[in-house]
Amino acid sequence: MIDIEKIGHIPTPFYYYDIELLRRTLKAVSDGASAHGFHVHYALKANFDPRILQEVKSFGLGTDCVSGGEVRASVEAGFDPSQIVFAGVGKRDDEIEYAIDKGILAFNCESLEELEVINAIAARMRRHATVALRINPDIDPQTHRNISTGHADSKFGIAYTEIESVIERIGSLEHLSIVGLHFHIGSQIVNLKVYEYLCKRVVTIIEWFESHGIGISYINVGGGLGVNYESPRTEPVPDFAAYFRIFADNLPLRPGQKLHFELGRSIVCQCGTLITKVLYNKKTASGKNYVLVDASMTELIRPALYGARHHIENLSGHDGEQTYSVAGGVCESSDIFATDIKLPATRRGDYLAILSAGAYGQSMASCYNMRPLPRSIYSDNL
Repeated sequence: MIDIEKIGHIPTPFYYYDIELLRRTLKAVSDGASAHGFHVHYALKANFDPRILQEVKSFGLGTDCVSGGEVRASVEAGFDPSQIVFAGVGKRDDEIEYAIDKGILAFNCESLEELEVINAIAARMRRHATVALRINPDIDPQTHRNISTGHADSKFGIAYTEIESVIERIGSLEHLSIVGLHFHIGSQIVNLKVYEYLCKRVVTIIEWFESHGIGISYINVGGGLGVNYESPRTEPVPDFAAYFRIFADNLPLRPGQKLHFELGRSIVCQCGTLITKVLYNKKTASGKNYVLVDASMTELIRPALYGARHHIENLSGHDGEQTYSVAGGVCESSDIFATDIKLPATRRGDYLAILSAGAYGQSMASCYNMRPLPRSIYSDNL
């Protein structure tokens, strides 16, 4: 539990990061992956706070980037470029040039035209680019449609119906080395059976490539492992051992093949909490009790964007319990953190903690309504 005596002097809202929990999580990831010889790249899109990146780097992880800005942030944070992968359906020419110049591990390419563009840029630079083909395996990840990326009509990945035409073209792309395959089917996946289906599809696709004379040394199965938003204190660290075991048991590797993962949310989500202060209590004509806080969708957009549910606690700890809806002050009806939840009797000036906010919280923050970006506070600096 966060001690409000230690944070009471800090202007709200702000993000509080439990560094000890982050290190426990990173150790679980590192131990689980190394037990099978797997490689993990941290997905910067989840949280690119500089202190978070330093902790991630200290455990030897690489990075997964989806923009040139993230590639640059990885390099400037000291990550080895040979452990950086660059995905994303809309890579700009200048971003591609920067990544080639730095010598990253691989571009995860998502279309035939992208392959042609990277090849042309590499030729102009008199360099060679290493590429993995992102294949859309047409698998339902059984998660929210806005974070599902592996179904047939998704904008992500090379369609399985297009693979043959890609293969025909690859031979003429002289400045590319096609070393592997990349898959990512979605995010916040809690049904681990989905990963068994992915493994079976990956095995079939690898066999197809090998039958066409294309050796695969690099296999990247993405990430997407979900976390417990409903009861985060009962499961602060996901079961990474079980997650990695599924791939070890269901995706046999040939000699020389390496398996890579891109984990983000599952690493940083539970270590981050959005701290906010109650401004007002309000009752509507229909009898609904609103708690209006000084945080909003500009600090944490997930509830408004995805209908996401975050566990909320009143750190001020009064007696009695009431039903409240918790809302921010932005001029949007969707600026609601929670609807009809139970909280202790809540008053102006109380501190509320919105848990499981370490992933896609601060990294998606905006200045809408000209609100300032939230600051970061770290548990070991209080």
